[in-house]
Amino acid sequence: MSVFLVQNTAPLSRAVNAQGGLAKVLKEGHLCAVFQPIVDLQNVSVYAHEALIRGPAGTPLHMPDALLRAAAQEQLSIAFEIACVREALQSWARLRMSGRLFVNISAAVLIQWLTNCVRLSPLKLISDLGLNARMVVLEITEHERVEDMDKLAEAVHFVRRAGVSLALDDFGDGRSSLRLWSQLKPEVVKIDKYFTGNISQHGDKLKTLQALQQIAAIFGTELVAEGIETQQDLRVLRDLGISYGQGYLLGRPHAQPLHAVAADVGSVLTENQIVVFPELSRAKVVGQLQSLHIVQAPTVTAHSTNDAVAALFIERPTLHALALVDGDRPVGIIGRTRFMNEYSKLYYRDVWGRKSCAMHVNYEPRLVEREHCVDELIGILTSQDQRYLSDGIIVIDNGRYAGLGTGDQLVRCVTEARIEAARHANPLTFLPGNIPISQHIERLLSKQVCFAACYADLNHFKPFNDYYGYWRGDEMIRLLARVAAAQCDSQRDFLGHVGGDDFIVLFQSPDWRERCERLVRVFNEQAFAMYDEAVRRKGGIDAEDRHGVVRFFPCTTVSVGAVVIEGGQFSRVEEVANLAAMAKHDAKQAGVGVWERVV
Repeated sequence: MSVFLVQNTAPLSRAVNAQGGLAKVLKEGHLCAVFQPIVDLQNVSVYAHEALIRGPAGTPLHMPDALLRAAAQEQLSIAFEIACVREALQSWARLRMSGRLFVNISAAVLIQWLTNCVRLSPLKLISDLGLNARMVVLEITEHERVEDMDKLAEAVHFVRRAGVSLALDDFGDGRSSLRLWSQLKPEVVKIDKYFTGNISQHGDKLKTLQALQQIAAIFGTELVAEGIETQQDLRVLRDLGISYGQGYLLGRPHAQPLHAVAADVGSVLTENQIVVFPELSRAKVVGQLQSLHIVQAPTVTAHSTNDAVAALFIERPTLHALALVDGDRPVGIIGRTRFMNEYSKLYYRDVWGRKSCAMHVNYEPRLVEREHCVDELIGILTSQDQRYLSDGIIVIDNGRYAGLGTGDQLVRCVTEARIEAARHANPLTFLPGNIPISQHIERLLSKQVCFAACYADLNHFKPFNDYYGYWRGDEMIRLLARVAAAQCDSQRDFLGHVGGDDFIVLFQSPDWRERCERLVRVFNEQAFAMYDEAVRRKGGIDAEDRHGVVRFFPCTTVSVGAVVIEGGQFSRVEEVANLAAMAKHDAKQAGVGVWERVV
């Protein structure tokens, strides 16, 4: 144990309870440093340590929060911070440790220390202690309070010239973090534990971290994931390719630095399997209205006559509607069909031809911004007012008229967006679709992991769906999704919904066959219960086959075709997918629950 932690603390306890307790602690040099490891997640080694400060043990000023509150109350924040930096560097020098040392310092103190006290700056202290400047990393804290970015940039430039590296602490916890990252180009950015904690359960956090990896690649920055406390989170961060990690799972702060990674951590980092990444919780329709063809149609005003409107429709036979505008702002729409039906009536032109067209305007048109999310347009298709499908919609750009869109084009646009979304997540089960399935297979192949690709498909499902209706059919598919998910290890086994009643499970669990057999048994029992009593007694239903011929179909069951892929055996996703599909076909042909295809 460090000498700083075994001193007699009774007199100090009385001192720190008195007014000016921190001042006495600083004067008598009773701060001590502890060191928390930063682990290289790819090379399974201790990359660096972060120096953290503790007050006298057994006193109210032992923990950092109490020290910071006392520093603010006694107006000693700058003096306290400088003392912390000195203690961290001096303790590290006494230990004669190798590896990098991360030392916390606020942007404000760094600027003031280098500007006003260059003679006593941390750079001189590093030199005087005989430390290698290239092994020291100044970790900028409280960066959301930076008032003068230019002065901070000057201070950082001065520090870098001496060989000291820079890190940005708690990225994502301050308003100016991204600007600092861009302006200062730190060698290391530490990601706030909000984004890494429980990342194995949150697809949105994973997507955020992947976005930060792209930014880091642009700036040439290494990332440190803070707050790692579970093996599940560690596996996700490892497989994401995050360079370094820090947290209680990897090592707690201690007076004696860690020389090697703990055995249990090392086993997680070196295990020959990949983790199942968390997916976003629900399927989303992606895309904007830019994919919708916009009809560049002329406009009319309230002063336009019915004869003028008719002339425009006759001149352009394919024009489905006209927008009524006030300046460049659309206020209504005239549908071609209803207008021409009225205009073609006997004597209409003689009586109403030179009157204003306003009498035929729908003053409640559907206005849609050009950048509108397609998902929000589905309400148009399900609206009770079907004029939106016949008259179409008015497309606006920042509130100004841009053109028209037809109902047919809207239906096509939304359908295409939903199909694209289903490739990412199935809208019925919300399980990963074809794209995430392929990505997971790619990860398995690239790491040369041994896994079983199991393709599940329902037998005699169409007769059930035809007999009971699509709603009961959807319930059957959701039942298979639930049963399959219950047989998967959430950290090892990946469950995806290919589409319809086809599912794929990528098992890393060694007992995959037993899991598949349980899947078949449990599903068959519960699916049988979905039939009514008369059908259950009969053992099936009479329904039309694909050729329109009525015949008997047994109750719905599930078949699973499996193929075991050895590490390094294949390199392309298509090869695995084709083998799994053939195994499924073999299982259905053989009429068995689980069929393994040997390759």
